[in-house]
Amino acid sequence: MQNVETSQPADEMDYAEHANTYKLFLSGAKYGTVIIGALLVAMAAGLVGPFGFISSLIIFILISAIGLYILR
Repeated sequence: MQNVETSQPADEMDYAEHANTYKLFLSGAKYGTVIIGALLVAMAAGLVGPFGFISSLIIFILISAIGLYILR
């Protein structure tokens, strides 16, 4: 097993890196929620509603674009 040396003691924390990681996590959660919601609506429209695959794809693209524009 390789011996790993750390440059900082374990009790010190890099707050700038923590803030950047938290910001990235929130962005991923925010945009992921919009994409999953758009996918669920498009799947419901295509599988249960009177729409077909192409219409569901268009609905998915429109909802995703509108949601991502709002979240900018």
